[in-house]
Amino acid sequence: MAELNTGGGGGKGGKVRSKKSNPGVDLTAMVDLAFLLITFFILTTTLSKPQSMDLALPDNTKVDDPNPPETPAWRTLTVVLGKDDKLVYYIGMTDAPYMEDGLNGKPKKENYGGKGIRKALIAHNKYVMDRVDDPQKQGMMVLIKASKSANYKNLVDILDEMAIVKPFSYSIVDVTPGDLKMLEDNKIK
Repeated sequence: MAELNTGGGGGKGGKVRSKKSNPGVDLTAMVDLAFLLITFFILTTTLSKPQSMDLALPDNTKVDDPNPPETPAWRTLTVVLGKDDKLVYYIGMTDAPYMEDGLNGKPKKENYGGKGIRKALIAHNKYVMDRVDDPQKQGMMVLIKASKSANYKNLVDILDEMAIVKPFSYSIVDVTPGDLKMLEDNKIK
């Protein structure tokens, strides 16, 4: 360690003064304590858990069932995601949407900002549950279709709505030309 010699001892006055040592502070213990505290806080901090959503994927094996199960059109609600946080939903088939009153109706468009899609999902789920024989084996089915102009956030938002409403079954399927036409008719693309 370097020292600074401040003089002393011989000089003009002839008096001999004793050398006083400058006080020094040893910081070794403080550095050790700082590292111990950092280590303690790193080890005791809980790390945030990654947020993920469980998504069941179908098996790759193909089953040639001659009689696949059929779902009535009135149990199926289709949500088509478009651009600019907009969506279109309808009940039944693309070419002939079915509405709760039993008449063919027009698809309805919504923004993600409002809770319109959640209200529609809850209302249709109640409608289906009131009309099925066995709610444990039958229920509302939701088909989610995302166009190429839809963003990932909107898909995650609609999956969050599925987790809230808890329909009997939901799946993500490919967009059909009829769905794209429906988005064009409603100026959504």
